[in-house]
Amino acid sequence: MSETSTTELGPPKYRRVVLKLSGEGFGHPGKGGISIDETLRIARQAKGVVGTGVQLAIVVGGGNILRGTQFSAGGEVIKEATAHYMGMLATVLNGLALQEALESLNCETRLLSAIRMDTVAEPFIRRRCERHLQKGRIVILAGGTGNPFVTTDTAAALRACELQADILLKATRVDGVYSEDPERNPHAVRYTTLTYAKVMRDNLRVMDMAAISLCREAKLPILVFNFKRDGNIERAIAGQPIGTLVTDE
Repeated sequence: MSETSTTELGPPKYRRVVLKLSGEGFGHPGKGGISIDETLRIARQAKGVVGTGVQLAIVVGGGNILRGTQFSAGGEVIKEATAHYMGMLATVLNGLALQEALESLNCETRLLSAIRMDTVAEPFIRRRCERHLQKGRIVILAGGTGNPFVTTDTAAALRACELQADILLKATRVDGVYSEDPERNPHAVRYTTLTYAKVMRDNLRVMDMAAISLCREAKLPILVFNFKRDGNIERAIAGQPIGTLVTDE
């Protein structure tokens, strides 16, 4: 977004935000790997956000490179726990790419990993992470929670609760939560607001249930929106009515 359009959005509604990016956001639809163009698209939006004074932490997925669940059928060769660790390592690759893209735009950035790999990333320490945010640095959180059998959605909810974020932004390829998959059913209904209870009762595809439970207990709102449209991250943080907002009311 341009500087003028950012100004027109008004002051940000949220002070500290955790943004969950799926691995697919780093590549072109239907393709694996990392696209520099798509990664720069994310970086430009992140730069616009921190330019308004918002403290931004980004939790990255790794599905564009590898998903731990893809080895579930071959458990005799690669154990499921090992496969999950492989998926966590994939998130670090995306984190490194995003860090480089942000720094090419002159954004001060720190990459923190739940799995220790001190030559490329800092370990995740809550107080250190908070200090980076307070200094205006964009923090990239990789490695999930550092534990197998836990999704990066749950990692995002956990970090948002730990960091006392004002909202958890769930970036997707669609413009909110639908009653059914809108790519399969063109008549699916899009919700503008939802409660945690309805999400869990109807098993709606927002985030996994562990993540929803964490947010529900902490009364942390979740906004599901399409980040592929330029400027939508800034619109979300400005409090504009986009996507689907999940709260306890």
